[in-house]
Amino acid sequence: MEKEKSKVFFYNNSWYHRTKILRDDYSVGYSKKGGFKTEQEALDSYKKMEAEFEAKRKALSVKNIANISLIDYLRYWFCQIEVPNISTSTRMIYEIVLNDLLTPNIGDVRLTACTAEYFDEVLEKIAPYSKSAGNKAREFLFNAMRAAVTDGYLKNNPIENTKPYPRDKANIVILSKDELKKLMPEMCTTNWLLETMFALFCGLRKGEILGLKFSDIDLGERTVSVQRQVTMEYTFDENGKRIDQRPTEKKPKTDNAYRTLRFPEIMVPEIRKRMVRIEKNKSAMGDEYIDNDYVSCQKNGLPSSVSAFNLALERACKRSGVRKATVHSLRHIFATVLMEKGVPLVKISAVLGHSSIHTTFEFYCDVLDEKEKIKDYINDTFSVEEMEEDDES
Repeated sequence: MEKEKSKVFFYNNSWYHRTKILRDDYSVGYSKKGGFKTEQEALDSYKKMEAEFEAKRKALSVKNIANISLIDYLRYWFCQIEVPNISTSTRMIYEIVLNDLLTPNIGDVRLTACTAEYFDEVLEKIAPYSKSAGNKAREFLFNAMRAAVTDGYLKNNPIENTKPYPRDKANIVILSKDELKKLMPEMCTTNWLLETMFALFCGLRKGEILGLKFSDIDLGERTVSVQRQVTMEYTFDENGKRIDQRPTEKKPKTDNAYRTLRFPEIMVPEIRKRMVRIEKNKSAMGDEYIDNDYVSCQKNGLPSSVSAFNLALERACKRSGVRKATVHSLRHIFATVLMEKGVPLVKISAVLGHSSIHTTFEFYCDVLDEKEKIKDYINDTFSVEEMEEDDES
C-alpha cells in the first residue's frame, strides 16, 4: 500500500499520479494525470492505469530475444522495470550510468552473448571516470542481468563473476567554528539564510526544510514539526534521458522522520522576515500566487528548487573562502555538535529522524529535554551580534 501511495503526489492544489505507456516497440513513455480532488481518487486511477499497462506488457514480448542487443535490453530494463520502483536520487544516478558510462562503452553485442570476461572489459573502461563509476556501473549491470535471469533470458548472472569495485564513501565536510563564522555572514546576503539555519541548528534534511509550512512552526514555543518533504520528481523518455523535473511534496523519508524540534531564539527574527517577504510576494503576484503555506518557496508560491539551495550554499562557501559544504554537511555539523555536548546517541538518532529500533521512544517528551542544551550552545556560539561584527570587519 505504501509503495502504491508513493506513485501519487500533491501538486498545484490537486492530486496527480504517474502514468506509463508501453509502445509497440517495447519502449516506455512517462507522463502524469492530475485534477483529482483526493489522494484516494488519484490512487484508484493509478491502479486502473497500471493494470492496463501490465496487461499490455504481458501481451507483448521482447521481439527476437535471442538477438536483442545488450544496450537495448538495458534501456528496456531501466525504463520499464527499474524506474517505477526506485527513488528519485537513484533514478538520477542510474540515468548517468546508462547514458554517460555504459552506452559509450558497450558495442554491438547481443545480450545472450555477454560473458563475465566481456563485462570485466567494459567495467575496466568505466572505472577511471570517477571514484564511484566502477561500483555504480557494476551495480546497475548486476540488477539488470538479475532481471534477465528472472525473466528467463539468461541462465546465469554473468556479473556475479566479475571483478568487484569497492564503493567510494562520500567525504562529508564538517566545517569548523571559525569556518562557520565566515560562512554565516555570506549566507545573510542570500535568500537562503533561514533554510541554512534549519539545517545547521535543527539538523533537518534538505527535503524536510523545503517541505516546511508556516503551520508547522510555533514561534511561541520555538518548535518546528516535520510533516513532509519536497523532492525533485523526474520524467524520463524511452531512452532513459530526463525530459522534465518538478518539486513534489512527499511523506517524510522514514516513520521516525515525523518529529517536533526546538529551534534557537536567533531564528525567530529570520522567520518573521520570511513571513514579511512572502506577504509582499503575495501582494505583487495577486491571483497568480499559489499559496500552499510553504516557508521556502519561489516568488509565485511554488516550493523552492532542491538544487538551488545547495548551489547557493556552494557559492557562499566559495565567497567566504571556506571548504565546499552541502546542506547534508550542515546536518552532520549539527550531529557533531550534539556528540561533543554529550547528548546520547539514541537521542541524536531521534532528533535527526533516523530509522532505527533505538528511536521508537516518545521523542516529543524525552528528546525535548536535550534540546535545551542544543539551544543554549547555539545561542552562545552563533549570536546575531557576533555575525554582524564579523560582517563589518
